[in-house]
Amino acid sequence: MIPAMNASPQPVHPTDRMDLARRYIEANLEAPLSLSDLADASGLSPYHFTRLFTGRYGFSPMAYVRHRRLEGAAEKLRSGPRTTLIELALDCGFDSQEGFTRAFARLFGVSPGRYRAGGRPPRKESLAMQTEPVANLTQAPAPARKPGLRIAGLGRDFNETTAFGIPALWDEFEPQLPLAGQVGGGTYGVCCAGPGEQNLQQGLHYVAGVEIAADAMPPPGFEVVDLQARAYLVFRQVLNGGPLHPQMQAAVREIWGERVPNSGFTLVRAPDLEVYPEGFEPEKAGACVEWWIPVEA
Repeated sequence: MIPAMNASPQPVHPTDRMDLARRYIEANLEAPLSLSDLADASGLSPYHFTRLFTGRYGFSPMAYVRHRRLEGAAEKLRSGPRTTLIELALDCGFDSQEGFTRAFARLFGVSPGRYRAGGRPPRKESLAMQTEPVANLTQAPAPARKPGLRIAGLGRDFNETTAFGIPALWDEFEPQLPLAGQVGGGTYGVCCAGPGEQNLQQGLHYVAGVEIAADAMPPPGFEVVDLQARAYLVFRQVLNGGPLHPQMQAAVREIWGERVPNSGFTLVRAPDLEVYPEGFEPEKAGACVEWWIPVEA
């Protein structure tokens, strides 16, 4: 288990926690590193730690580790002592040479063998933040107390490479509305920690759903998420009429990379929500989405 990053009894700012986590990763690239260890040391759940780290640096913690290890392997291929590819693969945390070769080629554009032989084109990826549309967010001046909700819907596991599939989940869900026992016409995207969050293969469990009455029975294949009454940071996003998913991703980056770390509030280990009003039209300029982030208040 990784020791605590900061033993001070004073609260640690979330931005400082992310800086400490990144420096720890850099200092221990050749040691075993897990998302669970990094999250525990930061005092956050793996889900919230991943959201904050990704928002700040543009890559999830374990994607950052993978990139930095691949960069280290490239340096060894370029100027270090002769090392076999399987040794490099194991040093980078891969189970096979094939997996290492595929990941290396995605990052550098050539196989490790060609790279060592001098074929080194410009990199295809970067640890720099990617360019995204403006999120167009406003933030409520104080946390808002929201009542408990019973959400029924379709759920699926995602990670940072499969999140583009969330709109397809909505396409599958919306034709089944309204549900028996549905309350109101709004819809909710419930973001929970996934069952595979420890290795971030399935780090996000997302439910596209609606509120239902306490005694309502969801259709077969639907799941129910019971949310307690609690306080949330509330953000309102005004859409520009363009593609929805890039705007949502921009909001995720700004909320978790800037707004939440600078809010001064402590996150609660509970789902966060995307809240869509009745009659929501994502392609209409001026349409609004709310983001609810659970905090202590």
